[in-house]
Amino acid sequence: MSIHTIRRGDTLSALARKYGTTVGQLAKANNIKNPDLIITGKKLNIPGSRDSFEPAPTGRPTAGRNPTTSGPQSAGPVSGPSNAAPGRGVSEAQLRQIMPNLSAAKAKEYLPHINRAMAEAGINTPKRQAAFLAQLGHESGGLRYMEEIASGSAYEGRRDLGNTQPGDGVRFKGRGPIQLTGRSNYAAAGRALGLDLVNNPRQAATPEVGFRTAAWFWNSRNLNSYADSGNFRELTRRINGGYNGLADREAYYRRALAALN
Repeated sequence: MSIHTIRRGDTLSALARKYGTTVGQLAKANNIKNPDLIITGKKLNIPGSRDSFEPAPTGRPTAGRNPTTSGPQSAGPVSGPSNAAPGRGVSEAQLRQIMPNLSAAKAKEYLPHINRAMAEAGINTPKRQAAFLAQLGHESGGLRYMEEIASGSAYEGRRDLGNTQPGDGVRFKGRGPIQLTGRSNYAAAGRALGLDLVNNPRQAATPEVGFRTAAWFWNSRNLNSYADSGNFRELTRRINGGYNGLADREAYYRRALAALN
């Protein structure tokens, strides 16, 4: 169990994402009766941790995450493909309606991988697919970016991301439509998906693997439940740590609902 000293701007939900736990577990471990009331300077016991996704640093063109959110975005591993019924995938025409700046060539290239990833994660209803594609659309600039433009050197030595070996920052830079970042995340996603992403990290930028890591992230945080209830705002908060880029995400979502219903 590790210790975190509460800083100004911290929230239990953000800290739960950072350390890969839940608000309930944090509250229980620290006898907190009101999760909305925490005190700056107080030390929190952190009940274990999981691997995490890292929010985009300033200048990354794709993620659109809240730059004031401290620490990584958590996403624990999943045990494998969902047992849910596969459902029907999206068509090329629907994908281009949702992503209006996506070329026909890219739509044709990406579509089978998107549909495979959605089936694997049980993203198998129009509401789930609309929410998933809307978030991917915003996070990746309309599926234009599958790899962080920055070198990744800013992550060097980041032990919270598992970057303990020289060169890990660059080696495990952000890749995929929801950018996988850090040695620990590559290892966790690889274990869940049956891939050796630690020794082959560039695979995460390919459509064959990148959309699967995005679906792993989605499935690991139980985001289908928020899509099912139509709670797109809360779904955004659980991805972003806040509501950064909400208007753009909602525009993608409206297009996706129109295309898929």
